[in-house]
Amino acid sequence: MSDDREAMLPVPYRVARRRVETHDSVTLRMEPVGEPLPLFQPGQFTMLYRRGVGEIAISISGDPSAGDGSLTQTIRDVGAVSHALHQAAPGDLLGARGPYGAGWGLDTAVGHDLVIVAGGVGLAPLRPVLLGALARRGAYGRIVLIAGARSPAEFLFRDQLGAWAAMPGLEVELTVDQPAEGWSGPVGFVTEPLSRLALDPAHTIAFVCGPEPMMRFSANVLMGKGVAAADIRVSLERNMKCGVGLCGHCQLGPLLVCRDGPVVDYACAQPLLAVREL
Repeated sequence: MSDDREAMLPVPYRVARRRVETHDSVTLRMEPVGEPLPLFQPGQFTMLYRRGVGEIAISISGDPSAGDGSLTQTIRDVGAVSHALHQAAPGDLLGARGPYGAGWGLDTAVGHDLVIVAGGVGLAPLRPVLLGALARRGAYGRIVLIAGARSPAEFLFRDQLGAWAAMPGLEVELTVDQPAEGWSGPVGFVTEPLSRLALDPAHTIAFVCGPEPMMRFSANVLMGKGVAAADIRVSLERNMKCGVGLCGHCQLGPLLVCRDGPVVDYACAQPLLAVREL
């Protein structure tokens, strides 16, 4: 069998823990049955497989410094394959290929202030950025996390968000789209706290993930504050089928998102996201 065909074979992983995040999202921690996949970089994804149903691309949401061979992935129930993965229980066997794609490049941000902006499930691929930065806290300047959700119940990693908010050396602001009973925090989109944020644009790297309109608006706010488009990194989402740049399903202009992304800088993404329905 050729190396290319072997690369397309899923590696078996067993679900060790299933944590319910929201009404439609869970986080699975999976342990390798045999040889694990290579270590991942924040922002990379796997092709996650459920036997008899299929596979889809899922961002890795675990701690990049864990180094134990496990995979942690947060899955939203939005289709047939994601539903089957979402329903996986401890002990179930899944398959994974990867890790694939370009990551957030956290190491290239050493010495800079970090502004992390997450909308909805966009917090999942950004969680490794924050965990990686906190593991090397002295390597970075100021760290700011702005996360938004439709309602308080829609926040991923709610217990961890509370712990992060209480952590010295980390600034956390959470906002919800609409007023909600029992919510005393800010109401509005992530662009509102972002627009109030004072920052040093020449020494800031921004990481932005969420729906495409949210990423565009957030990038515009950041550029309005003087942050260069090349210092704003976004994670693109397209229909990935092979994960390795062979099938072309995830083409976005000149990019194959699975190979050239999913993370790209906004200087690259801006003209592509400006084309309607591209």
